[in-house]
Amino acid sequence: MRVVIAEDSVLLREGVQRLLADEGIETVAAVENGDGLLDAVTEHKPDLCVVDVRMPPTFTDEGLRAAIECRRRYPGLPVLVLSQYVEERYAVELLAGGASGVGYLLKERVADVKEFVDAVRRVADGGTSIDHEVITQLMVRSRKSPVDSLTPREREVLGLMAQGLSNTAIAATLVVSDGAVEKHVGNIFAKLGLEPSNSEHRRVRAVLAYLDS
Repeated sequence: MRVVIAEDSVLLREGVQRLLADEGIETVAAVENGDGLLDAVTEHKPDLCVVDVRMPPTFTDEGLRAAIECRRRYPGLPVLVLSQYVEERYAVELLAGGASGVGYLLKERVADVKEFVDAVRRVADGGTSIDHEVITQLMVRSRKSPVDSLTPREREVLGLMAQGLSNTAIAATLVVSDGAVEKHVGNIFAKLGLEPSNSEHRRVRAVLAYLDS
């Protein structure tokens, strides 16, 4: 796997690069701003970009804007965004362009090597990985949406889907059978107005409905 890192903090940039190297993942470019990210993606055509939301010069949303532009230029380019805080609109805006191959994690998750590497590999493979803190805040603020019709267990299952977990992984997390999870997923699709299916396309649409609720 070939990765481009965009992070203005030298310590974090080099730390992530070293962590990935230990897992056999090559960093082909490590840059400190949005323009550098765009140039690096154009030059190297990486398998994944790891991008900080806030970078120079204004430290607001330069990284996110650059990530969205990269995905516009190269549809399907996997992007894993790192943020210091839960910034809901950034997560939703990134996913609005298509939830395949995107992730949004708090920077503190980098300290959990296994969790971070799992997210890197999942997003690079076209999956999703949304920080559970983001999911929790989105759940709290949701009002008058189809998601409100879900039972607490169905919302829990959908939250785990948003983190990128498969049905089998969800079953293991909740300590229930695969069949029970499949039933919940079918109910979720039905309540969100999606044709019941286990296809990745339906899962992505359900996650988008959840995050935009």
